[in-house]
Amino acid sequence: MLKKIGFIGLGIMGKPMALNLLSKGYSVTVNDINKDAVQALVKSGAIGAESPKKMSESCEIIITMLPASQHVQQVILGENGVLSGANSGTVIIDMSSISPVISKELAEAAAEKGVEMLDAPVSGGEPKAIDGTLAIMAGGKEEIFEKVKDVLYAMGSEVTLVGGNGSGTTAKLANQVIVNLNIAAMSEALVLAAKAGIDVERMYQAIRGGLAGSAVLDAKVPLILKRNFAAGGRIDINLKDMTNVMETAHQIGVPMPLSSQLLEIFHTLKVDGKAAEDHGGIVQYFEKLANVEVRG
Repeated sequence: MLKKIGFIGLGIMGKPMALNLLSKGYSVTVNDINKDAVQALVKSGAIGAESPKKMSESCEIIITMLPASQHVQQVILGENGVLSGANSGTVIIDMSSISPVISKELAEAAAEKGVEMLDAPVSGGEPKAIDGTLAIMAGGKEEIFEKVKDVLYAMGSEVTLVGGNGSGTTAKLANQVIVNLNIAAMSEALVLAAKAGIDVERMYQAIRGGLAGSAVLDAKVPLILKRNFAAGGRIDINLKDMTNVMETAHQIGVPMPLSSQLLEIFHTLKVDGKAAEDHGGIVQYFEKLANVEVRG
């Protein structure tokens, strides 16, 4: 029998993820501060819940997909939060990108109530959330991971247990370093090519099959050439992730000079009014420095 799932957080990523669970036949109860998002899911067959507490009283698995650590803490630990209504044996899967320190603290708080928890952040952005091919990196007990693996595979195509609680969120931080520094390096190169006056689209075709080729290159260059910065992965969310990277790195004694510079680039873009744009918009920082625009 398919499990009863509660899903909290119906934003750019959460909404298509919840829809994929519905399409696989799961019973899905949803909650979000955006009531229009809740109604859209209800129209697709979900059940609306007035609070995380109410949801947790009837669901075996609660998934959270929220912007930042404080939102996850409020939804799980708050007065009408998940733990105030959850039954012993309930499994919380936090798929947000938050601090590993917070992930571990939440897992400990859940354990005191007899509730299990996995941190299972994702990579792939909105397109892969829509088609159900996200990469999911999980942290927690192996037996709990095995118990809910089918649910994770309903939203992703690559699902990996990295280690204990906090391992998934740590892997996501590493992922964000690679993705965002890749976009920054790519942006600097595109601006160089544009300023030199060569055909940027042809340059992209020339290099994508070599060592410079990457999933990031193929995902972002076509959008940049069209000047399409509609958010799949927002600049302010990635700024939050890179802030978590630096805080975690400093706590454990890892200098990260490239990441620290990228964090300042994100802050610059935010001040410039681009917080809600896609992180492919990093290119605009370099364009401003060089007084040139990358176009197809």
